[in-house]
Amino acid sequence: MKILIPSQKQPFMPTRRTFIKQTSLATSGLLLMKSRWFKPGQLIGLQLYTVRMELDKDVEATIAKVAGIGYNSVELFGYANGMFFGKTPKEFLAILKKNRLKTPSGHYSIDTYLANNDEDDLKKTLAVAAQMGHEFLVIPYLADNMRTSLDDYKKLAAKFNSAAVIAKSAGLKLAYHNHDFEFKDWGGGKTGYEVLLKDTDPSLVNFEMDVYWVVRAGHDPIKIIKENPGRIKMWHLKDMASKQPPSYTTSGPQFFAPVGSGIINFKELFKYKKESGMKFFFVEQDQTKLPVYEAIAKSFGYVKKLAVG
Repeated sequence: MKILIPSQKQPFMPTRRTFIKQTSLATSGLLLMKSRWFKPGQLIGLQLYTVRMELDKDVEATIAKVAGIGYNSVELFGYANGMFFGKTPKEFLAILKKNRLKTPSGHYSIDTYLANNDEDDLKKTLAVAAQMGHEFLVIPYLADNMRTSLDDYKKLAAKFNSAAVIAKSAGLKLAYHNHDFEFKDWGGGKTGYEVLLKDTDPSLVNFEMDVYWVVRAGHDPIKIIKENPGRIKMWHLKDMASKQPPSYTTSGPQFFAPVGSGIINFKELFKYKKESGMKFFFVEQDQTKLPVYEAIAKSFGYVKKLAVG
């Protein structure tokens, strides 16, 4: 019996710099699946960070393989210097449309705004997100020097509120994606994540819950949902191969697994999607032991049963 263990999780920056050698898609018979099981409008998404190395080699082939597995939406990341993996936003969007992939959300750094109140830079980023057709712009990570105290989190919450107002004027919603460091106990059980939830405007600031990192931090995703109904608009689905002690650092071993093959009870979690306010979810696996396309096909096969069940 799988359990939601309130005891594990970790961040994204270092692991997102650790790349695993992947092999070809020919090994999996699941790769030619089509998205015919979906309810009307049902999106089953992949966070493209999972296939970052493949995107670096061949954007068009990677996107085609993701769609071939059956995913019908993707969450973007990697925008830098006006490009997504060497493609302009217009070119990248055309590739997504060619493969009938929607992109309701994207991860974009707004560090310049958070650090220096550079509103012009924020508006440029929002313009790209709007061009890509996103509903949500997600803040993916907070640098170490931005979160040295609970007071830092309070300042960040205020900036999230102001950024969300600007995002709204651009037709977008702001969301924050967690790791494990937000759950560090700063004394008396007070955490940065609690501050971000309580000090941001529920009508403006949303949250994307990364289930693995919540569990890695020693917390229960369902408890967070119950305590914050309607606030968790998106989920990142990644499984944990084995129980790990709580961690609030940006380094250390991780044991990621395809969704449904580890110890996190996603079947129970999906019972709370309405209470969560969840609109979109994305499979993600920072590192894979299996060839990457095989891993995401395995996750897809499990998640689509939950999504349509």
